[in-house]
Amino acid sequence: MTIESILGAIVIGAVIGAIGRLLLPGRQAIGWILTIVVGIVAALLGTLLAQVLGVETTPGIDWIELVMQVVLAIVGVGLVAGLRRGRSV
Repeated sequence: MTIESILGAIVIGAVIGAIGRLLLPGRQAIGWILTIVVGIVAALLGTLLAQVLGVETTPGIDWIELVMQVVLAIVGVGLVAGLRRGRSV
C-alpha cells in the first residue's frame, strides 16, 4: 500500500461520503471526518459488491459500481447520524 493509494482512498471516500450526505434528506449531525470515513467504507464495500456481482469493470465510467458506492454512503451516513442522535439524547 503506497501513500498515493491511501491519499486516493481518502479523496474518493470524501467525494462518495459528501455525495451520500448531500443526497440524504434532512440534516445529519455528523462531522466531515466521520463523513469521509463513511465514504471510504462505502467505496470499499461498493467495490467489493461490484466484484461479487461481476460488474466492477464496464466500458468508460463504472456507473454501476459508483451508484452502489453512493447508495451505501447514503445508508452509512443515515445509520451513523441516527446512532449519534440516539446517543446524545
